Amino acid sequence: MKGFNTLVAFLSVVSAAWAQNHETKEETAKTAVPIEVRLGADMDKKGGLTSLQMFEKYQNLTVNDTVPSKFTGEVLEVCQAKGCWMKLALEDGQEAMVRFKDYGFFMPKDIAGRTVVVNGLAFVSEMSVEDQRHYAKDAGKSEEEIAAITVPKKTFGFEADGVVLKQ
Repeated sequence: MKGFNTLVAFLSVVSAAWAQNHETKEETAKTAVPIEVRLGADMDKKGGLTSLQMFEKYQNLTVNDTVPSKFTGEVLEVCQAKGCWMKLALEDGQEAMVRFKDYGFFMPKDIAGRTVVVNGLAFVSEMSVEDQRHYAKDAGKSEEEIAAITVPKKTFGFEADGVVLKQ
């Protein structure tokens, strides 16, 4: 009986090993992570402004101005609730708050530090204390950081209809 159990165990191990998926190099290449991810409307990633050029463009806008734009920037932060907004770095420590047209798509939550190209409408607005606190909560800020928000601030906004997430 001991020999029979050993044989059954051996055959089970061999059978399990035989059933493993052995991908070829071509199959692995087909399933690899894409070089870039496109979200929203189809767009050409070329021809956009740099973050410095976009910052300069924002300086010439007044509250409630809206201008079609495309620019490349580094992701500083993404909404940790569902990826419904992200902040992109501009110059002088400034940032652009990017939301997505009609909530048509969301960003992965783990892309801070990555480079994106956004296409859509740039605008300048004043963000209320309530909205600042809402976004701070979405970003996972502490209660102390949220409570420290007490005055409205001028913000650089962007409504993206398309985004290219570069690898």
